Amino acid sequence: MKKIKLLTLLSFALISCKDGTQKFFEKNSYENLDKAKKLRDSGDIDSAYVYYAIAKEDLSSIGNQTETARALTNLAIIENDKGDYQASIASSIEAEKLLQNKNDSISKRIASRNYNSVAIASKSLKNYKDAIEYYNRAISISDNKVDSLAFYNNIGDSYLEQHDIKSAKIFFQKALQTTNSLDYARALNNLAKAKFLENSSYNPVPELLQAWEIRKKFKDNIGINSSLATIADYYIIKDKTTALPYAKEMYKIATENKSPDDRLEALNKLIRLDPENYSENFNTYSFLTDSLHAARNNSKNQFALIRFGSEQLKTENVRNEKRIMVLSLALGIVVLITIIVSLWYKKRKEIEVKNTQLKMSKKVHDKVANKVYHVMSEVENTPDMDKETLLDKLEGIYKISRDISYEDKDQILEENFSKQLSEMIKSYASEDIKIPTIGNEEALWEDVPDKTKVEIFYIIQELMTNMKKHSQANRVLINFERENNWITILYSDNGIGIHHFSPKNGVQSTVIRINSVGGTINFDTKAEKGLKISISFPVKK
Repeated sequence: MKKIKLLTLLSFALISCKDGTQKFFEKNSYENLDKAKKLRDSGDIDSAYVYYAIAKEDLSSIGNQTETARALTNLAIIENDKGDYQASIASSIEAEKLLQNKNDSISKRIASRNYNSVAIASKSLKNYKDAIEYYNRAISISDNKVDSLAFYNNIGDSYLEQHDIKSAKIFFQKALQTTNSLDYARALNNLAKAKFLENSSYNPVPELLQAWEIRKKFKDNIGINSSLATIADYYIIKDKTTALPYAKEMYKIATENKSPDDRLEALNKLIRLDPENYSENFNTYSFLTDSLHAARNNSKNQFALIRFGSEQLKTENVRNEKRIMVLSLALGIVVLITIIVSLWYKKRKEIEVKNTQLKMSKKVHDKVANKVYHVMSEVENTPDMDKETLLDKLEGIYKISRDISYEDKDQILEENFSKQLSEMIKSYASEDIKIPTIGNEEALWEDVPDKTKVEIFYIIQELMTNMKKHSQANRVLINFERENNWITILYSDNGIGIHHFSPKNGVQSTVIRINSVGGTINFDTKAEKGLKISISFPVKK
């Protein structure tokens, strides 16, 4: 019954079925794309991202390039909104390739949105030249004059960021020709700002207030905050006393909008304008900055896991049923984790959010992402694995994800530790990769604290995952030694080695782990071939 319940819970994430037909794939593809749009419109962005990722793979499998590009463009826009700008650009480039040489109106409309997304991401990364180029591309294929005039506004803003006020004014004046009231208000606000920056004696207040009134009329809270920010910035220079109420109103609306970036900007102004509440505003600013950073990192981790699943499905071309189950489960787990993290966030006081999200992000990486890769490695190396065994392993991952928010004791401590460590290492071996181990006996781990065991287990798992993904090694040796109150683990392989460290290769995180238990880790990166690593740590810290 548990297995049936598990498969039912995760069924929406399955990308294909064994006897699926072209009609089945096509029907599911459009249903998933439609559901993704509805979820996004309702504000459930994380779940929308999952469905766009599923729709993208389904649409790609039936050869519909235009709709695949639509799904990719929406993935890019969500990644943009979550602050994952590099991933957003990568998704947009993939969409751009699919839309090449397509001149129909639907493809052009998608391409225009896609170019706009690249421009926004580039602008956020301060690559203003690229941003302007992509805004111009969007204009060149847009058949909608209103959209084109809005793009002119964005180009003007990019020039303003570079302090090219003359060019900025030209594009803001073009943007004023729009028939869209909100776009007009935005252009009016920006043009007034540019005029004041060009000439400090110019009075932009009448235009700024006019733009603000238009935005209030249409209840455009994002635009209202933009107006308040511009007005406050003007009065910070001219009259700080007058600037304060605008900054306070901006903070109030940003809080109601649940817009962390606008709250940070408003707090930055309040710190300068409200000395009586300096400490309170500064502490709130610091806490919000850390929380926003943690939340965005958590989103990036979740999105990376979804992209990982999607890329694996593309590589295998939906031909291996067992791998499909594992990868589909990964997508399902992301949804479960998203729900759990959301509930966790709501139930805790704000002061606990930072530590909670950082801890949760680490757990997702250790206990879910690496475990999924671990099971995938076993599936690859055990072609005759029966479905019951695979389902047991999938159920184990499900239980980990289900209990991740309140789990106190790691599952690897519930049984013989040396045996579980050996089985984990053995799962990375195959006919082509030999991994002998020496000295991993249960007596070795006597009196070693649970925290140390857990960290060592995940360090070795990280090394094995890195070996399997990147090293090209076919022989690995791991030697465990204990002398008095110190344990030393010697790892060596005959792969290509690590010639430079990067946060992306996963190995650097092992340094943080080993330091947390009072140990050291040394990488021999000077060897002509292969990699040697020495890990030493005390039995009791």
